[in-house]
Amino acid sequence: MTEPFRLKDDLYLLDSWMKKYSGLVAGFTTRNGGISSEPFRSMNLAFHVNDNSDSVCENRRILADKVEFPLSQWVSAEQTHGKNICRITKNDRGKGAVRYEDSIKDTDGFYTEEKGILLTMCYADCVPIYFLAPKWQRIGIVHSGWKGTVQKIAGEMVAKWLDDGIDPTGLFAAIGPSICQNCYQVDDRVIRKVDTVLSSGDEIPYFESEKGRYQLDLKTLNRIILEKAGLPRENILVTSLCTSCHHEFFSHRRDHGKTGRMLGFIGWKEVFHLESNR
Repeated sequence: MTEPFRLKDDLYLLDSWMKKYSGLVAGFTTRNGGISSEPFRSMNLAFHVNDNSDSVCENRRILADKVEFPLSQWVSAEQTHGKNICRITKNDRGKGAVRYEDSIKDTDGFYTEEKGILLTMCYADCVPIYFLAPKWQRIGIVHSGWKGTVQKIAGEMVAKWLDDGIDPTGLFAAIGPSICQNCYQVDDRVIRKVDTVLSSGDEIPYFESEKGRYQLDLKTLNRIILEKAGLPRENILVTSLCTSCHHEFFSHRRDHGKTGRMLGFIGWKEVFHLESNR
């Protein structure tokens, strides 16, 4: 499978979607290009990790300029590793953009049909999943660590969209940079939760590497969840990029919890012309 993300100016852009749909902005930051000091060097975009707030705001301004989406149009969340998903409107613009206290509470997923809104979520190994239904002009993003994954937050997003009448053949998902199976070891407690998601005959997204320890592939598990929710497999893109293997990213696991956060983002610009599939 062709890599769906392309590196440009310290950003991984979801090139395969952006080339197809004029006005769509979607991507994932690296740790490079900002002003934060160690251990958050340099493009930390999260307020909640005890970085200097002024530095985080400046990093966000740098990103806003790069993607040509002003901070006044951003929406950010207080992420809790749950499965709550919020429909966003223009009334929410600016929430969490420059103050963590103003973030939308207890939320790990956003979606909208409105233009001029940049949906954002923070990551440092957890799985960013982007959603797009171009015919309906709807976009979305979720934050899916192991806790959100076993709660099937990706499936929750798909279910909401199907309930609104969106045809699954016109719904697309992209699984972004996150920790890979080789870097992600978990214990029996986690695997017992994973097994509750799987059915007989499903692909097994883990293997036992030593007694009571398992290598878990969160990307594959989320892809399975998306398929079980009704998405055709050919509508799901999966990156090969690992946030732990590649030192251009922050990694909670690799950096022992003392690190910054990348930002996953998706938005329609105010003026765009929806192009037909080609």
